[in-house]
Amino acid sequence: MPIKLMMRWDIRQEAEAEYFEFVVSEFIPGVSKLGINEIQAWYTIYGDCEQILVSGITETEDQMRRVLASKEWTRLRDKLKKLVDNFSQKVVRATGGFQL
Repeated sequence: MPIKLMMRWDIRQEAEAEYFEFVVSEFIPGVSKLGINEIQAWYTIYGDCEQILVSGITETEDQMRRVLASKEWTRLRDKLKKLVDNFSQKVVRATGGFQL
């Protein structure tokens, strides 16, 4: 059964340029290389919620566990956390369509 990783955060204003460079050149390609596919990202312009929502899917729960336990995932996540506030993540069963 497909499993979805969902992450939310706000970009630190003082780190916007560095954030966008990191996400485009390192974070998204790195997550993809780890085996997370169908990566989607949403940028909230207006509202009382996190600024960014990103999700990606693995084919199995075991595969998602291996990704999230890897040193490379920890490195990518920790570098991201230096550029954002209010980071959160959760893993859910992928049901298709938009999930919260």
